[in-house]
Amino acid sequence: VALVATEVADIAAVAAGDEGGDAAPTPSAEAVPAADAPAGGAAPDFEFSQLDMPALSSTMKEGKVVSWLKGEGDSVEAGEAIMVVESDKADMDVEAFEDGYIAAIITGEGETANVGAPVALIAANEADIPALKAYAATLSGAPTPAAPAPAAATTAPKAVPKAASPASVNASAGGRVVASPLAKKMATEMGVDISAVVGSGPGGRITAADVQNAAAGGTPAKKAAPASPSKPKHIPAPGVIAATPTARALAKKAKLDLASIEGTGEFGRVTADDVRIATGEKKPVRKTAAPGAPAPIEMPEGLVPFTGMQRAVSNNMVATLDCPVFRASREIEMDAFNALYQSVKPKGVTVSALLAKAVAKAIEKHPIINSSFRPEGTFFNKDINIAMAVAIEGGLITPVLKYANERDVLELGENWKELVGKAKAGTLSPDEYNSGTFVISNMGMFGVSQFDAILPAGMGGILAVAGTQEYIVPDKQAVLGMKKISKMTVTLTCDHRQIYGADAAMFLKTLNDIMMNPAPLVK
Repeated sequence: VALVATEVADIAAVAAGDEGGDAAPTPSAEAVPAADAPAGGAAPDFEFSQLDMPALSSTMKEGKVVSWLKGEGDSVEAGEAIMVVESDKADMDVEAFEDGYIAAIITGEGETANVGAPVALIAANEADIPALKAYAATLSGAPTPAAPAPAAATTAPKAVPKAASPASVNASAGGRVVASPLAKKMATEMGVDISAVVGSGPGGRITAADVQNAAAGGTPAKKAAPASPSKPKHIPAPGVIAATPTARALAKKAKLDLASIEGTGEFGRVTADDVRIATGEKKPVRKTAAPGAPAPIEMPEGLVPFTGMQRAVSNNMVATLDCPVFRASREIEMDAFNALYQSVKPKGVTVSALLAKAVAKAIEKHPIINSSFRPEGTFFNKDINIAMAVAIEGGLITPVLKYANERDVLELGENWKELVGKAKAGTLSPDEYNSGTFVISNMGMFGVSQFDAILPAGMGGILAVAGTQEYIVPDKQAVLGMKKISKMTVTLTCDHRQIYGADAAMFLKTLNDIMMNPAPLVK
């Protein structure tokens, strides 16, 4: 699509050659430098990437590979540090920009390569590694000589990537000591023989801390070479936060401090997923249970649509927000009531039926509690129908004990058992759950000590019944001057548009009197 001339003076000749039709311009020896010409076979036709020597500073022309943090055949991820390069200013980590596998290392440890020259090949698929190894043999990561000598018959051999002898773990090819620039400077100032210092950095690189330890006489003994090569451990410089480029970009966009994010990548590096977890975009991976530990309980997750009953309950609760309410609570002594219940329990009478009877008798004396609000005034209900909240699978319903003040407790007990059975089976008729004039919500069987109930729309009052608790109270007639009694806390919620505080207080006082003297309930 275009012709590029290496010299300005050649532009006219190159253009003339292009106009001549099929005749192509004859390149001179200077037109294509030997270092830039492709050597060997063509590039493979499968997906792979070439890792070139990066320009780590504006003045860098070449770089030396201090150590490889990944070996041939190892898998790498985008943003993961794979080698340490010594530039003209400092030693720096070089990261992979794509996921894949290290197929071939072209520039070994201790070798130098020009900026832009290939130093490694990364295969997208592990199966392509052998083919890329063969292709890597046609490439060269060695530096191009500054003044080529055509007469020279031989060239200097490449340095061996890895030292064969463990005698000096700090010396790279050619006997060079691998150390950071700061470590070299400190060694010169302190008079420390840097070749005798054991490095603790990646690949045995000598750091400033190693020189300080050696100057203080704390140089550790050199360890014997391991039987099998181990991957070096990367330790970021003080004040440097190890993070992938993608993680840094995401953190900057989310305005997060990278120092506040715990890295889970290799060497503790902050990854993109770490940032996404910190922002809530991604959920953290659950840690697997330790061997022998109980398996974690799987909790439900996601949206579960409402059933028809649940939607009705939800709508009814929202409708209550328009009603101004107040609440009044009172403790009621339960010893006499509990004794009466124990005497009628064998006959099939339940606590719910006995409680409904007591509340209905109290309402007889305070009919305002059985009323409901109308825009024109107060609507008094002639019948006392006690609705009692029942929790069922997937919802809540209020079966109604109709005419509770007039019926015998035995009849109420039988009716209540029938209503509960229908509620659980889902066979209640509308009249059996829509005809209530007063509501009782009882959570005493769950050990609740006190709670407030939400007033249903269209009702004048609802009574929240908590559990019975034992108390020690003074008693002059007792042997020790103390006795134990049982008390229950009830809370009445009323529509304040037609029921006032005094009405609620008097109703609760009447209910307390009935519960303390409950014998008339069974007559």
